[in-house]
Amino acid sequence: MFDAKKVKAQIVAWIADYFKNNADAGTKAVIGISGGKDSSVTAALCAEALGSDRVMGVLLPQGKQHDIDVAYELCQTLGIPHIEINTGDPVRALYDNMEKSGLVLNDIATFNTPARIRMSVLYAVSGIVGGRVANTSNLSEDWVGYATKFGDSAGDFSPLCDLTVAEIKAVGRELSLSSKFIDKTPIDGLCGRTDEENLGFTYEVLDRYIREGICDDAAVKEKIDRLHRANLHKITPMPAFRLGE
Repeated sequence: MFDAKKVKAQIVAWIADYFKNNADAGTKAVIGISGGKDSSVTAALCAEALGSDRVMGVLLPQGKQHDIDVAYELCQTLGIPHIEINTGDPVRALYDNMEKSGLVLNDIATFNTPARIRMSVLYAVSGIVGGRVANTSNLSEDWVGYATKFGDSAGDFSPLCDLTVAEIKAVGRELSLSSKFIDKTPIDGLCGRTDEENLGFTYEVLDRYIREGICDDAAVKEKIDRLHRANLHKITPMPAFRLGE
């Protein structure tokens, strides 16, 4: 049985140890804040491990974000410094220049480019304030490749990558976070559909399959397996030719 209290303490200790061994005193954890469970739990864990003054929240709306107030409330609840940087104009400018060069945009470009631009912004902020960028990916999303390579799958340290969605929610409750942050319905921010609508199955089904190997729907099981195989390249080190091997 998952012990949220124990795991929370282990992650807090792990974050503190990472910064002790991989950063100078005062180095900040830089986190893209959406107000959803992953960024909220990551921010709360970092605040407990490092102190709220060493956590920098970065809000990254693309144009107008209807639920950005939740992200602001999360930062205020944790007492962490935060800034807002809108990526709408640079994303649109990049698309315009690509189209002017004769390229025809497709779903792959329009779904993944904004995430990579957001990650570039996080690293720019990190360089300015002296920080390490937190990766907020979870095991459930990574398992089926629901992340952008070099976008939201990037980062310097990854405290949640071995936890399923259900487990992250349990840790969030252990951190005394409000349900509005833990249970906020994840939406991709592009087409307006929820993550589960895009995937075609629920996280509850996915989490059970990951942890117990059980999936009652054969078609869903086949889809999960296919997505996992096709997206392993996102979570494995880059293949590299080595001289003499």
